[in-house]
Amino acid sequence: MNGVALVEAAYRAERARVLATTIRATHGDFDLAEEIVQETFAAAVARWPREGTPDAPLAWLITVARNKAIDAIRRRIKLREIAAQMGDEDACVEIEALQIPDDRLRLMFTCCHPALAREAQVALTLQTLGGLTTEEIARAFLVQTATMAQRLVRAKNKIKTARIRYEVPQGDELSGRLQSVIDVIYLIFNEGYAATKGDAWIRRDLCSEAIRLGRVLLELTRSPRAQGLLALMLLQDSRRDARMNEQGDLVLLEEQNRELWDRAQIEEALALVPPALRGGADSHALQAAIAALHASAKTAAETDWPQIAALYGELMRRAPSPVVALNRAVAVAMTSGPEAGLALIEPLASELSTYHLWHAARADLLRRLRRMDEAAQAYREALRHVGSEPERRFLQRRLEDLG
Repeated sequence: MNGVALVEAAYRAERARVLATTIRATHGDFDLAEEIVQETFAAAVARWPREGTPDAPLAWLITVARNKAIDAIRRRIKLREIAAQMGDEDACVEIEALQIPDDRLRLMFTCCHPALAREAQVALTLQTLGGLTTEEIARAFLVQTATMAQRLVRAKNKIKTARIRYEVPQGDELSGRLQSVIDVIYLIFNEGYAATKGDAWIRRDLCSEAIRLGRVLLELTRSPRAQGLLALMLLQDSRRDARMNEQGDLVLLEEQNRELWDRAQIEEALALVPPALRGGADSHALQAAIAALHASAKTAAETDWPQIAALYGELMRRAPSPVVALNRAVAVAMTSGPEAGLALIEPLASELSTYHLWHAARADLLRRLRRMDEAAQAYREALRHVGSEPERRFLQRRLEDLG
């Protein structure tokens, strides 16, 4: 691998770590930190191919970013103040490299401060720690890109003007802000599990990062909510090798080769589900229980659809949303037939009119009911709103199969 390729790999793997540490070095200045991180990786592109890749690339990146942060702050305030604030931190780069997960948690809790609106909390952390673009975050929230861009700008300005501290909260404050952090991690995972755009439907780097952050969060909090989150991500990620074929086309759950599922991840997750349910059965724990039923079925035909439908009913009671209602409708269709599922899907039209999976699910039920013209039109609507190429190809094939 040449020097430029190594820098690109380091950017994908270490950008969030370097950014989190740089934000702390700049005392919470997100915009300045992002500029510094870009400059740092640009310096790596210029130097690594010529001088060779450093033995500790992450420590090199942190050192360069920290030095750039110090220089930037020195240009803003007196050298004496910088010396007092930064002190001997420069000598501790190697030690800090081992403490970076805490820096990322500091960043997550900063982004999830109650002074920020919930949507802004999640979106800002997805951008800074997940590396998602504004468009990808907008798709995750089912809003326009311009709307999300405004939220991100307002969130950064709020952190600056409100002087929000860059720290992990303690006690009751930690518990109160934990749900926002959990939502952030799961949205990062979800974007990796089913990318909203581009040629790659599965972004394993995001899935791995979210699972890693989930493990860190569970270690820090020992919370049943963190257990449910980690169990859900492990169960969904366990199917990664079976979700696409050799041609890069997606494979539906019922058609997947279950021998390709990661049994070690499944076993780890199954041990987490019962305590997560006993600890309050929040939405992620209930979704993990649903995923566990899929993972425990030896074949698609053995799937316990009545129990899955019941769990979705409980999820609707505790955390109602149009997407949960859509998933429940699909489960009901598997239990009671496509007509029963369609009766539950149709009322969601106004809320999910731009959501391609609503159109796709409706099309599938219409197809099963032999209402082919309506099914074809529903597939065309799904194609209008789909973002990823593998999903587009799948829907196109389904449309063509209707003849």
